[in-house]
Amino acid sequence: MTTTRPSRGRRRAPSRIERAAGKAAALQKPRVILAGLLLLALTSVMLLDGYLRAEVGGDQRVRTGAGTSEVPDDILDGGPILTFRGGRATTVSVPDKTIALTFDDGPNPTWTPEILEILEKYDVPATFFLVGSMVSRYPDIVKDMVAQGNEVGIHTFTHIDLSYQSDARVDREMEQTQLALAGAAGITTTLFRAPYSSKTDAIDNYSWPVYQRLGEDGYTSVFVDTDSDDWKRPGVSNIIKWATPEDGKGASVLFHDAGGERSQTIAALPTYIEKMKAAGYTFTTISGVTQAQDAAARETSGQQAGTLPGGETGGAGADSADGGDGVDGVDGGADGRLQAAHREATGLTLYEGKALVAAVTVAEWTVPTLSVGLAVVGVAVMGRFGMMLILARRHHRKRNRGRFSWGPDVTRPVSVIVPAYNEKECIANTLASLARSTHPIEIIIVDDGSTDGTSEISREAAEALGMTNVRVIRQENAGKPAALNNGVRNASWDIVVMMDGDTVFEPDTVRRLVQPFADPKVGAVAGNAKVGNRDTIIGAWQHIEYVMGFNLDRRMYDLLRCMPTIPGAIGAFRRDAVLEVGGMSEDTLAEDTDITIAMHRAGWNVVYQEHARAWTEAPGSLRQLWSQRYRWSYGTMQALWKHRKSLTDKGPSGRFGRVGMPLVVLFQIVTPVFAPLIDVFTAYSMIFIDFKAALLAWLAVLCVQLVCAAYAFRLDGEKYRYLLMMPLQQLAYRQMMYLVLIHSCVTALTGGRLRWQKLKRTGEVGTPAGVS
Repeated sequence: MTTTRPSRGRRRAPSRIERAAGKAAALQKPRVILAGLLLLALTSVMLLDGYLRAEVGGDQRVRTGAGTSEVPDDILDGGPILTFRGGRATTVSVPDKTIALTFDDGPNPTWTPEILEILEKYDVPATFFLVGSMVSRYPDIVKDMVAQGNEVGIHTFTHIDLSYQSDARVDREMEQTQLALAGAAGITTTLFRAPYSSKTDAIDNYSWPVYQRLGEDGYTSVFVDTDSDDWKRPGVSNIIKWATPEDGKGASVLFHDAGGERSQTIAALPTYIEKMKAAGYTFTTISGVTQAQDAAARETSGQQAGTLPGGETGGAGADSADGGDGVDGVDGGADGRLQAAHREATGLTLYEGKALVAAVTVAEWTVPTLSVGLAVVGVAVMGRFGMMLILARRHHRKRNRGRFSWGPDVTRPVSVIVPAYNEKECIANTLASLARSTHPIEIIIVDDGSTDGTSEISREAAEALGMTNVRVIRQENAGKPAALNNGVRNASWDIVVMMDGDTVFEPDTVRRLVQPFADPKVGAVAGNAKVGNRDTIIGAWQHIEYVMGFNLDRRMYDLLRCMPTIPGAIGAFRRDAVLEVGGMSEDTLAEDTDITIAMHRAGWNVVYQEHARAWTEAPGSLRQLWSQRYRWSYGTMQALWKHRKSLTDKGPSGRFGRVGMPLVVLFQIVTPVFAPLIDVFTAYSMIFIDFKAALLAWLAVLCVQLVCAAYAFRLDGEKYRYLLMMPLQQLAYRQMMYLVLIHSCVTALTGGRLRWQKLKRTGEVGTPAGVS
C-alpha cells in the first residue's frame, strides 16, 4: 500500500469552483423563497378557481320549517321590495300594469348575451341579480349589461343561502361581489336578492336578521311576487303563463339567465314581452319602481323634501363613502349617468375590484391550461409505465436466458477508484467489501482533502485486512470529478470501476460488472445500486424509488441504447474511453450523467448489468435528501444543456440526442415536475367537483404504479413488504421531489453553481450479507 501526499507550500487561493460555490450558496435562499412563492401562487390560483366555480344549484332552500314569529306581519304581507329607510322596515309594491323584469344567477357567457340582445331589441330594461364569482369570470358581459341601461344587484358571491351563515361570511359574500362589480363595470350597487328566496311571506326567523343587517348597511332586498319557474324547463307556454301577473296587477317577475340550460327562457322572452306590451304593461327596473313610489308620495303629500334611495336621509346606499360595508356612498343617480341603485366605484374599491378581476382572469387561463397539460402528462406517465413493463420484461428475458453471453469471460485485473471526502464512518466497510472480491482488483482511494482522518483510517483498515492492493492518494480539496480523474490517471489497468466511499460491493459485484467489456463496443457499464439503510420511512421510500424509478428505467434505456446515467455508486469504464472524452467534467454537478452522455456521443455503447449490485447509504434526513436530489436534478439539467448539440448531430451522438435526450427531459424533468400536481388536482376535484370520482381515479393510478413497482421488485428479487409504504410515498415523498425540481428549475433560470456536497453518513450499511 502506498500513499501520495501533496507538496507543501503557500496556502492556495480559492479555486474557480470554490468561488462559484460561495456565490451560489449566497443565492440559494432567495431561490428557495422564489420556488416557494411559485408554489404558493399556483395553489392560490387553483383555490381561487375552485371557489369561483362553486356550482349554482336549483332554487330551493338549504333548510326549511323555520318560524316567522320575529318577522313583522306587514313585511310578510307586503310588496316584493324591502327597504330600511330611517331604520324602519317598509315594503314597496310594483304599480299596476308595470313589470319589473328580473334575472337571477348570471352572467352566463351563452345565455346572458342573448337575453341582452332581446332586451335591447324591445327597448326593455331589466334588473340582473348577479353572482359575484360569475361576474369575476365574465366581466365584459356585465360591462355591456350596465352600458345598455340595465340595473344590477347582488346575488352573493357563491350563491349560498346566507340565512345560516356567520356575520363574517355574509360580509365577505357581499364585499367580494361589490369588488367584482367594481372591477367589471366600475360600479357598486345597493340592490340585493338572496339565493333561494321567493316572496316576502317566505321570510323566516333565520333570514330576517340577515335582511335587517343588510338594510342597516344600506341595501334594498328584492323578492318575487311572480315566478316564471323557467329553471324547471316546463316549456315555453308555461313559462309565459306563469310569468304573467293576474288581473292587470304589477309584478316583480323572476327569470334566470344562468344556472342551467336556458334555451326555453330565450324562446319565451320575446313572446312574453310582446304579450305584456300588448296588454298595456310597461317595463321598468327595481329602482324605477322605488322612484315612482317616491314621486307618488311627494305628489300626494305635497312635500318636495323627499329623497331618492341612497340619499342622505337614510335611503338605500346611505353608507360611508369609503365603501367599508361594500356599498359606496357616492350618489350617482341624480345626473342620469347611472341607475339610481348604482354607485360609481372609486378609490381603493375600484383598484381592488380590478385586481380581483385580473386574478380571476389568470385563474381562468391557468387552471384549464394546466388541466390540458396534466392530461398530456398523465398520458405520458401511463405510456411510460407501459413502456417500462414491456421493455423491462424483454430486457430481463434477453439477459437471463441460458445462451446469452457478452463474449469470453473478462478475467484481467481492473482498477477500483474510490473518491473519498470525510468518509471515516464508511470507508472501512467499503474496503472490507472489496477485500472479498472474487475478481482481481487494485484499489485506489483518492482522499479529496478530508479533515476527519479518512486516509489514516483507510491505511489502518487495509493493513488490518491484509490488503496489499490498496493505494491512498491525497489531494487538496477539488471536488469529486477531480478526485475521479486523479484516480483514472493513476490506474494500472484498462478497465476502471468507480464507486462511492459510502458504498459496499458484494463479492462477485466487480466480476459481474466488467463482463460486458468482452464486447469491444461497450465503453461503460451501469451497475445496480441498492439502498442499504431501508428500514426507516425515508429509506423505504428511496428503496422503492431505486428499484422502480432507477433500475426499471435503466432496463428500458439499455434496450433503447440511450442510457443517460451511470450511477456514481457503481459504474465501470474503459480507461481509454474516459480519457478520450476528456475525463470527468467539472462543468456540471452531475458528472456521472455528463460522462455517460459524452460516452454515447463518442460512439461507445453504455449497458446495464442488473446482477452487479452495490449497497449504498441513502440520505437519512429530509434535509440531506433535498440537498442530494437538488444536486442531481440541477446537474442533469446542466448536462442536457451542455450536450444539446447532440439533437442535430449524426451517428451515435444524434441517436442519443433524438432518442435519449427527449426521454430524459420528459421522464426525469417534465413528468416529475407535473406528476405531483395530479395529486393537487385530485384534492381540487375532491373539494370542488366530485369527491368519489376523484378518489377512484387517484386510486386507479396508484394501482397501476403498484403493479409496475411489484414487477420491478420481482425482477430485482426484492421483498414486497416495502410496497406498503408506496401510498404514503405518493402523498409525501413525491411532493418533496416536486419542490426540489422547482428549486432546480429556478436555479437553472437564474444561474449558479454548487460544490460537491457532502452528506452526513452513519456507516450503518455494512457488509452486503447483513442487508435484507
